[in-house]
Amino acid sequence: MDKKNALRAGALAAGTTLMMLLMSSPALALTRDDGDDPGTGLSVIETLGLYVLLPIALFVVIAGLVMVLDRSQESHRSTSRNVKTKAGAKA
Repeated sequence: MDKKNALRAGALAAGTTLMMLLMSSPALALTRDDGDDPGTGLSVIETLGLYVLLPIALFVVIAGLVMVLDRSQESHRSTSRNVKTKAGAKA
């Protein structure tokens, strides 16, 4: 029964994907709309800088600020060194 459900789910996903591909019309993207004024394209270096390097740099800056501005006390941090257990605990 499990195999039948998996086959049904796969067929549904494939059918949905096929219908979405057929209903979308990428050919209409080639015709310009009225008032369309596209700018110049980005070079490879500009694209990599904008979509790869800039997000990584932002992540590093935010992570660095969080680490530097962390003012929590050492005793409140849960590590294996400061965990205290009761020695005489009964089950």
